Amino acid sequence: MAKEKVVLAYSGGLDTTVIIPWLKENYDYDVIAVCIDVGQGDDWDAIKGRALKTGASACYVVDARQEYIEEYIWPALKANAVYEDEYLLGTSTARPLIGKILVEYARQEGAVAICHGATGKGNDQVRFELAIKAFAPDLRVIAAWRDDKWNMDSREAEIKFLEDRGLEVPMKKDQSYSRDENIWHISHEGLELEKTENEPNYKHMLKNTTVPEEAGDGEYVTIEWEKGIPVSLNGKKMNGLELMLELNKIGGKNGVGLVDICENRCVGMKSRGVYETPGGAILYFAHRMMDHICLDRDTYHYKQQVSLRLAELIYDGKVFTPLYDALMAFVDSTQQTVTGWTKVKLVKGQIRAAGSGSKYSLYNEDIASFTTGELYNHKDAQGFITLFGLPLKVRAMMEQKVGEGRAITESKNLKKRPTE
Repeated sequence: MAKEKVVLAYSGGLDTTVIIPWLKENYDYDVIAVCIDVGQGDDWDAIKGRALKTGASACYVVDARQEYIEEYIWPALKANAVYEDEYLLGTSTARPLIGKILVEYARQEGAVAICHGATGKGNDQVRFELAIKAFAPDLRVIAAWRDDKWNMDSREAEIKFLEDRGLEVPMKKDQSYSRDENIWHISHEGLELEKTENEPNYKHMLKNTTVPEEAGDGEYVTIEWEKGIPVSLNGKKMNGLELMLELNKIGGKNGVGLVDICENRCVGMKSRGVYETPGGAILYFAHRMMDHICLDRDTYHYKQQVSLRLAELIYDGKVFTPLYDALMAFVDSTQQTVTGWTKVKLVKGQIRAAGSGSKYSLYNEDIASFTTGELYNHKDAQGFITLFGLPLKVRAMMEQKVGEGRAITESKNLKKRPTE
């Protein structure tokens, strides 16, 4: 009788390499390893070979980079979704896609369970499992680090587990930061970052970004947009993958997109991380420039509120939900006229606006100019201010009457100023 199958989210790192023999020993499953390429830049041939040598019955490598960019990154970009003011949702945007693909392979293989190696302290366990629940509520989820049969509590214990079985150890004992990398960003946690009092050791830590102080003299970048999506870089039409690869190089060498944040995880604790998002930081900045000239005041201000809520949904892994779909429908409607170009200057870690244009721009020079024109009569402002300030005037009149003529200079909000 054939064994039951489990699909494992396999990265080739220490945790998931240990999980393959652990699953076979503790659950007697056939393990189907699934590697999902969202731009990690890994040697997938070597990783596939490692999975098979460690005991996987099969190993699939899925190139999901273009899907990740078009269906997960671009929506977050169009929404200007930023978590807690700074985090551009690098890991958060990728995990729901990974969960969805795991379900696809579980169905294809006839698996009864899906396993992941996310720890019980992190956000990723939530993101993976919400995606699995959304598409396959019938499948069992095995979270190794939360499983009663898992008796390893450190990297050293995992390394010993592999060594005791004569299996390859995919990392050295002195390897340092806990990292997650994809086409959008790379995150760093651990070591000196575990104490908020410490400054990050950027020279030792950074992989894709030049330390800002050591960057060159800077350069200009021009991006063309169609309905909120970047389609051209410096005059050259590119697909999403080509554009991200090139923009990451440009942003990285100019030191942009570094974030050091102590964020609130969805599981309740605070966690400090450093994020490199060189290309993403440029796109977010430039996209806001487009929104600024193409969206009217009410729409832009309401979109700011929607952006905050979408950032929370993405961060928490609630991408496959009715609320996410509804809010994204609003965002998509706002982007119908967000077409044009933006130019930015990158200088030693900073991004500066250097011009923008669109045939849908709501900026009107005749109205905005300090020179009096036919479209705007300065005297019209008098009536506007009278009506706009009427509630303030009525309240002040009431307070004066109730106060029986109390002198306005005695108001609690007014101070005596020195005279010359």
